[in-house]
Amino acid sequence: MDKTFNLGDVVQMKKQHPCGSYDWEIIRVGADIKIKCKGCNRIVMIPRSKFEKDIKKIL
Repeated sequence: MDKTFNLGDVVQMKKQHPCGSYDWEIIRVGADIKIKCKGCNRIVMIPRSKFEKDIKKIL
């Protein structure tokens, strides 16, 4: 999979968020990735290595 991510990209993760959504919007890119859930608008910051492992596809 292509490992380039841009601000505003919507990605689908392998695991479901507790609200039921799989879709997340990227709002910060760097050593850590900040993503916002499209279902409940919760914001989470995770390390890039974990993000790249957990991503399913870019929508």
